[in-house]
Amino acid sequence: MYFTDRGIEELQDRRGDEQVSLAWVAERLRTFVDLNPEFETPVERLAVWLARLDDDDPDET
Repeated sequence: MYFTDRGIEELQDRRGDEQVSLAWVAERLRTFVDLNPEFETPVERLAVWLARLDDDDPDET
């Protein structure tokens, strides 16, 4: 198990039954980066990866 899996598991345990919009998630990511600018690059990579999940060309991700 990766260290980050604990955070993912906590998110699923605490909020797994909630339904939120992607606009809500995007706003939370912006707030997180504002508070933690050192994580700008990984958050950007995650956002781009999520945005392109359904793209046909796997080399673009």
